[in-house]
Amino acid sequence: MAIPEQKTCAICGRTIAWRKKWERDWENVRYCSDSCRSLKLTSMDRALEIAILKLLDARGRGKTICPSEAAQLVSPGDWERLMEKARAAARRLAAREEIVVTQGGAVVDPSRAKGAIRLKRRG
Repeated sequence: MAIPEQKTCAICGRTIAWRKKWERDWENVRYCSDSCRSLKLTSMDRALEIAILKLLDARGRGKTICPSEAAQLVSPGDWERLMEKARAAARRLAAREEIVVTQGGAVVDPSRAKGAIRLKRRG
């Protein structure tokens, strides 16, 4: 059997690595790990996705934002704790092809990006 098309985790937005043990059940795989399986998308997760899209639309075509800007919009006094959630929201949006993730001006795989990233509307 050929390795099937890649999937994205419904929680963290990272690419799910195909495993032989999932061969018969690949269409039902939604999470990359037991940790993600135990979590649910929250209203905070959805708010971060909305904030990212809102900020990008306000910034204008071709412009970028940092995930921290979305975290600050959602929780101004306590935004640092939301940084990983903001990056996860960006990965989910990138998987849905609504945005792209960049580093140094080049589009990168959000599942593999380390360090500072920027977000931009697709197209």
